[in-house]
Amino acid sequence: MTVEDRRRVKRLPRDVRERQILDAAVTVFSERGYHDASMDEISDVAGVSKPMIYAYLGSKEDLFAACIHREATRLLEAVAAGVRTELRPDMQLWHGLAAFFEYVGTHRESWQVIHRQSISQGGPYSEELLTMRRQAISLVDALLVRVATSEGLDDNATESLAAALVGAAESLADWWLDNPDVPSRVVASRLMNLVWMGFGGLVEGASWHPS
Repeated sequence: MTVEDRRRVKRLPRDVRERQILDAAVTVFSERGYHDASMDEISDVAGVSKPMIYAYLGSKEDLFAACIHREATRLLEAVAAGVRTELRPDMQLWHGLAAFFEYVGTHRESWQVIHRQSISQGGPYSEELLTMRRQAISLVDALLVRVATSEGLDDNATESLAAALVGAAESLADWWLDNPDVPSRVVASRLMNLVWMGFGGLVEGASWHPS
């Protein structure tokens, strides 16, 4: 990088510079894991100096937390945008699941950092994951409450069902990281069939009881 290039880089707006650093950090963290990722490699991938990373986003721990927060926010925004509230309940859920798996499939590095890396590190990083999970449960719960209101399902059950659905989606997405040849809509369809075939029965008044 020439001196002139460095001068030009320094003139980038702060938000652009932070995005550049975070993009590089997500790539390195997803490939190396938190402990093996180095600030030297992140600075090389980002094309900036280590002091600049520290000045903009803080320590390695701060940078990792910022990555989790940004990627979780982007994922939730993608899922929320995918839910089409004008459609019937099953299609709302289908579009939400399709949006989730499409995002994970397109941003596999992001899911590696959000789910696998944050869980393995624990501590404050897992708290970011828990925050994302709570927001996802609230999103699904809002959909199920609409179904409960219109179909007569006991709305006290919706939050627990939403938590079960979110957990299943996370587990399936984690499996999918190791089985990337399966198309995203096929993965989404499998979960939709597992969930809705049972949930559809609930809204129609059917339920299973042990003999």
